Amino acid sequence: MTAADLHIDHLRLGYDTPRGLHTVVDGFSLTLEGGHIGCLLGPSGCGKTTVLRAVAGFEPVRGGHIRLGDQLLSAPGVHLAPERRQVGMVFQEYALFPHLTAAQNVAFGLRRQPRPAQEARVRELLGVVGLAEAASRYPHELSGGQQQRIALARALAPAPALLLMDEPFSNLDGATRQNLTVQVRDILRAAGQTAILVTHHEAEAHTMADRIGVMHNGRLAQWREMARPV
Repeated sequence: MTAADLHIDHLRLGYDTPRGLHTVVDGFSLTLEGGHIGCLLGPSGCGKTTVLRAVAGFEPVRGGHIRLGDQLLSAPGVHLAPERRQVGMVFQEYALFPHLTAAQNVAFGLRRQPRPAQEARVRELLGVVGLAEAASRYPHELSGGQQQRIALARALAPAPALLLMDEPFSNLDGATRQNLTVQVRDILRAAGQTAILVTHHEAEAHTMADRIGVMHNGRLAQWREMARPV
């Protein structure tokens, strides 16, 4: 994987109503350097998840553009399909395949790799999320927090060009949430992974991110650089 810069320029997002376009996000611009972790921080309803969905390809762009490296992902009249964006995503919902074990779920995006490489990557990520002993269990045999950790490991497995995370730790208890935030941050940095986290948890944002964007009423109020731990 080659680290790619993410550029969002004057993004406008909204939906049609009988009275015309209802704008949800307007004038949103940022640049996230390749290999860095950004965070969109703000309360529910401020537009941060809508931005994430637009980057993933699930929301049409009404103005501005989204570019990952040299590739234009979205603009008015331009829409690269989600499966062609090399973007991984972890939602609040677990979205695991119920007929696959935890290990098989993590390996799902690695089918083109040699079997030994698949198995090594799965073992590594199950260890990172603290579920090595759950490799052979099925989703219905796991708690909600365990399912979300498997979903996170599955998204990380193929090392996407960009990883998007929408409140991925919200179903975990406090201590597990804190530990996993640090672990995932370290894994992303070691891999040179470009990533964006959406959260309303300020401490989580400060632990995870190289840059934090504070959102308010569909606009980016600030985009500040954080001190990166050595």
